[in-house]
Amino acid sequence: MGGDHHHHGPPYKVPDYRIYKVEDAPQLVQLRDALAAKGLRDPWIRNEVWRFNPQHFGTHGERIRGLLFRGFKWGLIAAVATVAAEKAYDAAFPSEHGHGHGHH
Repeated sequence: MGGDHHHHGPPYKVPDYRIYKVEDAPQLVQLRDALAAKGLRDPWIRNEVWRFNPQHFGTHGERIRGLLFRGFKWGLIAAVATVAAEKAYDAAFPSEHGHGHGHH
């Protein structure tokens, strides 16, 4: 009882820190240069490089499109199905309170 009996290795692989270079992220290069112009330095800036890697998270535009249109296809399908179901229901069971009877 208890415990995980499906050992398939570690749940994730920690990448080598040396693969992350500030020079690979133009936004971080700008930040580093702006800090340097003020005589400042961020020793932890390299830890943010992975966030700017388009292979992992896509470009800024791709992330925005993903945010705005996530679920759009299924939402559109649900909306069309709902309208079709309502039309079919109205055709099968017409309302007695229809238009054109002169009651306003």
